[in-house]
Amino acid sequence: MQTQATVANPILWADVPDVSVIRVGSVYYMVSTSMHSMPGCPIMKSGNLKHWGLAGYVFDRLEDNDAHNLMDGKGIYGSGSWAASLRYHDGIYYVAFSSNDMNRFYVYRTADIERGPWERSVIEGLHHDPSLLFDDGRVYVIYGNGDIRIRELTETASAPKEGGLDRLLFETEREGIGLRCEGCHAYKLNGFYYLFFIEWPTVGNRRRRQLVYRSRRLLGPYERRVALDDDLGYRNCGVAQGGIVSTPEGKWYAMLFQDRDAVGRIPCLVPVRWEDDWPIFGADGRVPGTLEAPMPDIAPRPLVTGDEFDYGDNKLALNWQWNHNPDDRLWSVTARPGWLRLTTGAIANRIELARNTLTQRTEGPTCAAETLLDAAGMKPGDRAGLVALQSGFGTVGIWAGENGERFVAMCVRGQDGSEEIVESLPYACERIRLKIEFDFRESADTAVFAYSAEGEAWRSIGRPLQMKYTLDHFMGYRIGLFNYATRVSGGFADFDYFRYAKGGERD
Repeated sequence: MQTQATVANPILWADVPDVSVIRVGSVYYMVSTSMHSMPGCPIMKSGNLKHWGLAGYVFDRLEDNDAHNLMDGKGIYGSGSWAASLRYHDGIYYVAFSSNDMNRFYVYRTADIERGPWERSVIEGLHHDPSLLFDDGRVYVIYGNGDIRIRELTETASAPKEGGLDRLLFETEREGIGLRCEGCHAYKLNGFYYLFFIEWPTVGNRRRRQLVYRSRRLLGPYERRVALDDDLGYRNCGVAQGGIVSTPEGKWYAMLFQDRDAVGRIPCLVPVRWEDDWPIFGADGRVPGTLEAPMPDIAPRPLVTGDEFDYGDNKLALNWQWNHNPDDRLWSVTARPGWLRLTTGAIANRIELARNTLTQRTEGPTCAAETLLDAAGMKPGDRAGLVALQSGFGTVGIWAGENGERFVAMCVRGQDGSEEIVESLPYACERIRLKIEFDFRESADTAVFAYSAEGEAWRSIGRPLQMKYTLDHFMGYRIGLFNYATRVSGGFADFDYFRYAKGGERD
């Protein structure tokens, strides 16, 4: 049923950056950056541009090597899949992106975006922030940072076309610009080629802004306009980078994102109208906090969700992603029915290097998660619990001692990168409840840690974590379950549930 809906920005108050959106029939699909989280390149689905749910992933693992497996002492934090381009052409869905750590450009194809399988092609060399463009039987990728290039691909976009176009398309502005144009989204509409970018000026508002370049010819020359320069009233953080999409009724919108500190980069929906074949973003040049739009009445699906771990097969809900590639031999939801079991493998000295940490996004304005941990199977030196995961991490959980004793501990990242104990207390029981509460309101960006024995009141532990978004991880804070060994492998921790609550819910 078609209704007039009130849409509030942000559309998703969670880390869903570098969005690329298409519509096929009456269904919208969106892909975003996933970097070191696996499975990667999440595909989200919507019937109305307002409510988005996870429909699948493009790949389970991008590569199988020591860095992607978190076995090289560094991992691929801040690397992996970046700024994917999602397109649909002649019955086939395409996702294309580059990976900085691999110095490669990847193209995936499928006839079924929700179920796959995805066919993969690899082209050597970075194609920074690419956009695929299908034009009159030819296929191009347009990419770059400041120096914008165009390269012709084969009909299936699986390789460079031999003898095809491969050249500099144009150079973007330099004067007064800190970050030159990147984040390309390319379209051919109404006899024009449109290229959308972001740039970050060092004069004027000094915030990320959305640009559009337009030409009647693919190779130019291109005209340039600032399409949007607004911050939605938030700390001079520009709403920009993304593409445009039309509704079946012919209305146009842009899906862009905004930096929102520790929670990450969050999508916003911006109305678009056309004037003299130029796209005009926003209402009077501003991103509306709310907008009325004709949209079908479709129930929302949660991006982050609780889990009682009641599975018949050893397969998790789509909401979960592992921190780097998991070792599938060492986790199970069937070994102990109704529980998630994490068994230790390689030795690690901190949570950042711990394999098989299972994560979901955090959400604003506030959210909280709790779990019940059974520590009976842990070995000396094991550490298990809940983590607020970014470079400046915080953990709460059980540390297993040398002689069978246990401690409940709250830890943060120390100056040398190791886990620094803020508070540690003896704990006699095998089972413990753990909780982290997140507050992203007005950039408070705090996480508070608590524990309790079963049936007892919650007790805070340690100190509130002042969360900070840093570029070494380049990802908003995530909430995760972990168990890792510091001395000997083979111990296990069982988690009975993951219960999640989001504050400030909107219809």
